[in-house]
Amino acid sequence: MRTTLYLFVACLFSACSTIEYIGIETYNPAEITFPKKVDKVLIVNNAVPQPDDVGYTYNLYGTVQDTARAHADSALYDACHSLGKSIVDVSFFNDVLLYHDGTRQDTKYLVDEKLTPEAVKELCRETGTDAVISFDRLLFRMEKNVVAFAEGFVVGGVDVEITGVVRGYLPGRDNPLATVYVQDSVFWSESADNMEQLKLYLPSPDEALRAAGQYIGTKITPNFVPHWDNESRWFYKGEGARWKEATAYALSDKWEEAALRWKHVYENSSRWKERAKAASNLALYYEMKTQLKEAYNWAAKSYEIFNSKKGEDYNNYTKMQRLYVEALGKRIRSDQKLNKQFGE
Repeated sequence: MRTTLYLFVACLFSACSTIEYIGIETYNPAEITFPKKVDKVLIVNNAVPQPDDVGYTYNLYGTVQDTARAHADSALYDACHSLGKSIVDVSFFNDVLLYHDGTRQDTKYLVDEKLTPEAVKELCRETGTDAVISFDRLLFRMEKNVVAFAEGFVVGGVDVEITGVVRGYLPGRDNPLATVYVQDSVFWSESADNMEQLKLYLPSPDEALRAAGQYIGTKITPNFVPHWDNESRWFYKGEGARWKEATAYALSDKWEEAALRWKHVYENSSRWKERAKAASNLALYYEMKTQLKEAYNWAAKSYEIFNSKKGEDYNNYTKMQRLYVEALGKRIRSDQKLNKQFGE
């Protein structure tokens, strides 16, 4: 079982809240599953850099500057490099290589051009790799705005929008293994006493594009390797000695002791609300132990009780519990996919 879950923060909505919300980290599979035989991957730049005078608008004090220029070729390299580094950091593949040259010689930067099967086969043969991850198109649209206020005070912002196409390829296949469509943005905003000072705070056009390239390479990494995500969970509190003891134990990260008390409530209480809440808490306990099927069963029990008794006061509880059942079902499916990706 490769799924791991950690408690990392707990917070109260209010002192008298009946629900304690916590954050967890869950280990999730890559969106794309490579065959088991893929041991080494190659990162390739198959995109054509856009011209220096395309995609950059600089508005200075309300006037668009016609001399605005930005170089995108380094940003393409940075995107490939950051993707490769992020994949290496996960330690999923045995080796990750970065191809030293761009693969396209044309100037059609707007064209999304796939690698041919012959090109994929040759790249893998040349580098000794088993698969290719290729940026087949990557475009930037950057806007810089500077506004002046009284006494020389200035405010500036740089906004970079990123769109692109990234594909995974395997030698011997006529079509790509998978296609990822990229759309995201990065933004800077600064103020200064004068224009010269503002230049020190805001990135230059080339620096902004390179930072955007680095960002997008990191951002798309979860498509190709397993990764951690932050999610929210909760447990119910209640009146009475066992409820209070269970809450104290849970807040102290002593989940075994808390679960014993929640189970006692579930088995002995004559109040359906307490049984439903205790069942939900036990689902969280089993999820913390990564016993996901047991967690799912307890969450389903809680939902069934809430749903059978739902009224105006408990509709929100019913909806919350249904969402939890769905989240656990998704985790079970993700675990199965993880096991496949790790060859188990």
